[in-house]
Amino acid sequence: MLRKPVKPIYIVILVAFAILLCSAGYKASGKRAPDPKTLLKAADALRNDLYKSSSKIKYRHNWLKCIQLYTKVVEQYPRSGEAAWALYKSARMYRKLYSYSGLRGDLDRAMDLYRKLVESYPDHRLADDAQYWIGDILYRETNDPARAYVEFLKVDIKFPSGDMRPRARKMLDKLSRVLSKEMGPVDSPKKVANSGGLARVMDIRHWSTPTYTRVVVDLERPLKYRSNLLKADPKNKKPARLYVDIENAYVSSDIESNIPIKDGLLLRARAGQFNKDRVRVVLDIDNIKGHKIFHLYDPFRIVVDVKGTEKKVVKPRTTSTAGKRTVRKGIRKAKEPEGTVSLARQLGLNVKRIVIDPGHGGKDPGTYHGRLREKDIVMKLARALKPRIEKRLGCEVMLTRTRDVFIPLEKRTAFANVKKADLFISLHVNSHKQSWVKGIETYFLNMTTDKRAIMLAAAENATSEKNISDLQVILRDLMFNTKINESSRLAHEVQEGIMTRVKRKYRNVKSLGVKQAPFYVLIGAEMPSVLVETGFISNPSERRLLSSKAYLDNLADGIVTGIDDYIKSIELTYKGG
Repeated sequence: MLRKPVKPIYIVILVAFAILLCSAGYKASGKRAPDPKTLLKAADALRNDLYKSSSKIKYRHNWLKCIQLYTKVVEQYPRSGEAAWALYKSARMYRKLYSYSGLRGDLDRAMDLYRKLVESYPDHRLADDAQYWIGDILYRETNDPARAYVEFLKVDIKFPSGDMRPRARKMLDKLSRVLSKEMGPVDSPKKVANSGGLARVMDIRHWSTPTYTRVVVDLERPLKYRSNLLKADPKNKKPARLYVDIENAYVSSDIESNIPIKDGLLLRARAGQFNKDRVRVVLDIDNIKGHKIFHLYDPFRIVVDVKGTEKKVVKPRTTSTAGKRTVRKGIRKAKEPEGTVSLARQLGLNVKRIVIDPGHGGKDPGTYHGRLREKDIVMKLARALKPRIEKRLGCEVMLTRTRDVFIPLEKRTAFANVKKADLFISLHVNSHKQSWVKGIETYFLNMTTDKRAIMLAAAENATSEKNISDLQVILRDLMFNTKINESSRLAHEVQEGIMTRVKRKYRNVKSLGVKQAPFYVLIGAEMPSVLVETGFISNPSERRLLSSKAYLDNLADGIVTGIDDYIKSIELTYKGG
């Protein structure tokens, strides 16, 4: 009796099972492991068989068995093109699995795998597809159009030549109409939704001086948290402690969870598993005056700003270098200042150090048109600005970046604080879907209800309109009138200085004025801070100007004029003028 021939699909599936069972033994035996193509083909066959079986598809372990085989491709051949395909197909499987399981964790895992593909294989043909499907999941599966808008925006920005860009732009147009409607009620920052399962504490970072420390806790996804300040316990030899409890989290074993700081404010930062589903991050305090805690998105992180009082050291009077601005000695008697005049103006404090922040950089190009990219334009402008300020104003100038590297938003402000800057100026280039829109505008940090300002902040922050709404609540606790007033004055002087200078040669340049918006890059700055949008790369005439060295030099001259006028206004107020 003749036997029926075995179908090829069953042979491939048997190979897949054999690979799963024997892969651990290849290293021990010294035998050569299957090549990436064979592994990927076996995983594809297992997946196809799963999808065809109405019985197998009902059981989760069958899905995970297939995904495990795709994972083998990534682990054993991370530099291969097949690894990118394995990540992509695993992500698609998790999304499809969600339709059967209903578990939000499956969607989260799908988005994590897509993000890993984008970050690890940015030049692969699937990278723009992966970025697009993150947005699609947020829009269709989680009903979060605001975050979806940002993910589709990343397709448009990061993959200008990708085949998914047209689809992403259609979704941007669709979602912009949704987001242009009235904003809903503002959520409390403490009411951050959990998405099921434990999230990882990925890292703890810090920047510090004797009077300021910023600690950042990076998390896998948005989580609820609460904080408390404990008094010192001399009997048990325990210092004062500030702790943050993070719900539904666990501490990863691959991070440094005990970090010595010893900056005069904090002794150390440590993270530990308080109980099975709560992580406690503890800051051991040496001497602090106050603290603020807030959170940022994409990725989600909790930021703790700690402030202290500076120990005053009496130094002998020295002869100042010619042309350098110095802080005045003592306090002169002045006329009664206006109610809105800040402490800086009342004391006649001067400006000695300025931090210039060229926006974006590295993997974040900002807005662009063809080969003209925001990150390159603002870098050129910053380089033109630095020597002009130093020569004309006698101030020390520091840049948050001096080359094409990515710097997180929270690190830029922390840099200015650690360097004890007197002014912080962030440089950017604007964009709009309507090419006729043009002009220069300067922003300072404050709450706003202006829709265009919110969407601009969303693009610059790489976050969502929903998160911007969340940020409005944070600002109420973070901001003080003196800082807002000083930043507003600086913004007006810089805007006026730019327009006065630029219009001498470029008469068609338009001023959009001074505005306020919640830009993350300005949060926590301990000095007057502004963000300058130097023009619209989407406008043909301004695009030509922004690519011109002569125009950037004029912009730099205008910004210097604005800073100079601001400093003179401080001196004028100091003299009672």
